[in-house]
Amino acid sequence: MRTPLQKGEKILLVTYSSWTLLVVPFLIALAGIVASYCLEVYTHGFLYHWGWIIAILGILFSLIKYYSWKANIWVVTNFRVVDETGLLSHYAKESPLDKINNVSYDQTIMGRLFNYGHVEIQTAAEVGATDYFNVNHPKRLKDTITAAQSAYKDLQFSNQALQMAAAMNHNARGTVATAGPGAPAIAIELEKLFELKQKGALSEEEYNKAKSRLLNH
Repeated sequence: MRTPLQKGEKILLVTYSSWTLLVVPFLIALAGIVASYCLEVYTHGFLYHWGWIIAILGILFSLIKYYSWKANIWVVTNFRVVDETGLLSHYAKESPLDKINNVSYDQTIMGRLFNYGHVEIQTAAEVGATDYFNVNHPKRLKDTITAAQSAYKDLQFSNQALQMAAAMNHNARGTVATAGPGAPAIAIELEKLFELKQKGALSEEEYNKAKSRLLNH
């Protein structure tokens, strides 16, 4: 991946377009080699140089297609999904994990046979959906994004809980003379309540009532 990684960012998956896109370039290269051989044999070397020119052009075409295929990638990290294209130029489009609302994929009959397909990412951005076509192993890409989203949300919830706990601990230390020795423990209980709310175990109303009871204790 040519896009620089952010601090703490790790690559979870790198995937390419389907290998079937390389079949035609390979056949063109093979046809060029066969044509050069036939020109040499059947013209008794008269068109020998033209034959090798055809072969070299076919090989160059296939190499350009191959390296273009290698340069066009989709990368999933623990922060975002990056779509990179361009062999000599470079274009990158990013979809942050916290902005992705839904990921889906579909495959045609040929796609199921050769394991490639179309992946659609619905984001909260104004552009709406981002479409990836001819993706190799589309289900693996979709599952990796979904798993990365879940891990990212857990990390965000944990960080928010820690920040809240730190703030409450700070307040508790400042009022320990009036609140007593049990004040720092309130921050720990609030952290647990916050985690339960983020996981869906507590509703907003239940969370606020429990928090009020702790703070007024």
